[in-house]
Amino acid sequence: MTQLLSYVRLTVHAKCVGLSQSDAVTTPLASSPAMSIAGLVSHLRWSEAFWIDVVFLGGYNQWPGSDDDSELQMRRGLQQPVAQLLDEYAEQAAHTDDVIAAHEWDAEAVGRDENTGKPFALRYIITHLIEETARHNGHLDILRELADGVTGD
Repeated sequence: MTQLLSYVRLTVHAKCVGLSQSDAVTTPLASSPAMSIAGLVSHLRWSEAFWIDVVFLGGYNQWPGSDDDSELQMRRGLQQPVAQLLDEYAEQAAHTDDVIAAHEWDAEAVGRDENTGKPFALRYIITHLIEETARHNGHLDILRELADGVTGD
């Protein structure tokens, strides 16, 4: 599972190779005005921070956004160079990997499922991060092709 998590993260980086800053912040979907390549990289970075640092470890929630404005972390990506966003994502990924390596897969999170009241297992969190990243890689495929015509794995 950690190999798959690494693979889907590396795919995010691969989708950004050779991408101009102007293309990284383009928001081509009228129905999703916050959706951009830079915004998705920012979102994925903050998703890992939320699930690992807040839900699993019980740390302070620094997630940009709120229940009233859940797209703030995506809009924040429009304000930073995509290279910086990718560096921050890589740093968060390294931190996540360190946390995973230091715990058993069935270790229970501090945070609890709102529906069941049960703590999340680290295994669930890892699986969720894989799913979240893979799903957004599909969005990155489409956005990259719309931005400059680049396609590929």
